[in-house]
Parts: sequence; C-alpha cells; structure tokens
Amino acid sequence: MRKTIALSFVPAAMLLFCGCDHSPKAAVAEAKPAPSAAPASVQKASEATTSAPAAEMVKIAGGRFLMGEKSEPDAPPHEVSVSSFYMDKNLVTQEQYQKVVGSNPSRWKGDKNPVEQVRWSDAVTFCNKRSELEKLEPCYDLKTWKCNFEANGYRLPTEAEWEFACRAGSTTAYFFGDTPSKLGDYAWFDKNSGGHPHPVGQKRANAWELFDMAGNLWEWCNDFYKPDYYQESPRENPRGPAAGENKVVRGGAWRFSDDTCRAGYRYNESPGYADVCFGYDIYGFRCVRKVTGGVN
Repeated sequence: MRKTIALSFVPAAMLLFCGCDHSPKAAVAEAKPAPSAAPASVQKASEATTSAPAAEMVKIAGGRFLMGEKSEPDAPPHEVSVSSFYMDKNLVTQEQYQKVVGSNPSRWKGDKNPVEQVRWSDAVTFCNKRSELEKLEPCYDLKTWKCNFEANGYRLPTEAEWEFACRAGSTTAYFFGDTPSKLGDYAWFDKNSGGHPHPVGQKRANAWELFDMAGNLWEWCNDFYKPDYYQESPRENPRGPAAGENKVVRGGAWRFSDDTCRAGYRYNESPGYADVCFGYDIYGFRCVRKVTGGVN
C-alpha cells in the first residue's frame, strides 16, 4: 500500500507493495498535529435496519461537512455535501462473507472476525452477490468494474461518505478528539492489537453507532485515489476520479500507528482486478446502499 505523493517525511517502512507474499506488512507514521474546522451542517444518524445475512445497518442522514485535514498534503480541507445512505454498523465478518461468497480468504480465522485478505475486486463482488441474495439491483458491472450509483443494491462507500460517517459530526483529528490518548477505547492498532485483528464491535462505537471506523482493518472505498483530487472534487456527492491505478483505503489497521487512524488520513492500494493472489491481512470493508422511498 502506498501514498503516491512525494512525502519526504514518510519512511521507507511506510510502503507496502502488492504481490503473493502474505506475510504481515506494516506502516508506521509519525504523529502530526491535526487542526480541524466545523462542518456547516451535520445531521445525526438514527434509524437502524437489518439486512440479510445478519448485517445491521445504520441510516446516515445526509449533510455538509469539512472533508480533509490541513496536515495532509493530499487532503486539503474542503466543504462537501453527501446524500443520505445506509452503512453497515460493522466491518463485514468472515461468517457473513462465507454465507454470501462460499469461501473465506482470511488469515486470522473466526466467524466474528472481520474478513481480510480481500482485494477491492473481491469486496465489490461480495456487494453484488449480497444484492442478488436480497433481490436488489447489483451496483457493479464486473466486466468494467463501474459502479451504478442509481442501483438500490450494495456497494462500497465513496471516500466522502466514509469520512462523513467516520467523523459522525465531529470536527477533530479523531472522531473522539484531537489527540490519540483515548484511541485504545475505540480502535485496535499497533499498540494494543497483540499482532492480529479482532472480532468486530468490541471497542466503543462512534457517535453514530458505527464500530471499528478507526483501526482493526483498512476499509476499501469505491473511489480511485488521486493525490490532488480534492482540488477538483465537486461539492455534491464526490465519487473520486474517473480512472486510476489504486483505490482509496481508510481508517488504519491493527498493525498501523495511531496517526493513520485519523478521520482525514488517506491511503491507497491496488484493486487487484486480475491478481490471482488474495490481498493482505490488513484490508477489509463494509457496505453501503442508497436511501430510497421504498427503504424503511
């Protein structure tokens, strides 16, 4: 995994490369201060629903917020508006993935553990199969990998949706404050994970009842990664560049430092369209779906 911008302060250990070697790879970043700014309007999520197989979702009421972080060269703060959407309360578990796909690629086995060693392409394939099981319209064309945002099925969150949901109305570096002093209450990261991911939902949720939005596993987003995308991003429902080499991942992971768990921290990885190997054991995902008049 790599941030494809030239950052002189990022050590070589920060870089992860794709391949068939599944040995754990980690990144450690030096903590930096993270100033924040208040969003213009934030609506608290409420309303929860249940969606098979055994995945509780939370309705995130749309609104405006200040996306990004001044301390990150590829994330200049800018105002963004997102529409309402449903998001999985937890990372997709191995039990859920097995039920939908029929296999479990994870290294760290456990029904309630988040599924890992999944590529972006595996995650969107799961989204389509989950949609089909619930008789919803799949969002992805698996030949072109394009997402139909008008479909009512499951998809990965856009980067803007992910950050909006992670922040949960907060304007600080972390969704619970500006320093990582309380991170252990909310996240599994390099200092407390014991060298492996953990079952979902064991730490405290954010203000919108979403668990593991920081740490445990990096979460795949739908967007292609581009270092200067924020400079051209539309204000309404940004969906990332039209093309690119890597996809955005967010949230930090069990082998990574507290710095990477900040709400505005961006990273990226190859989507693995054709690679026969599974992804690393630091990548997972959660699904979202659009709110329509027919959804309660």
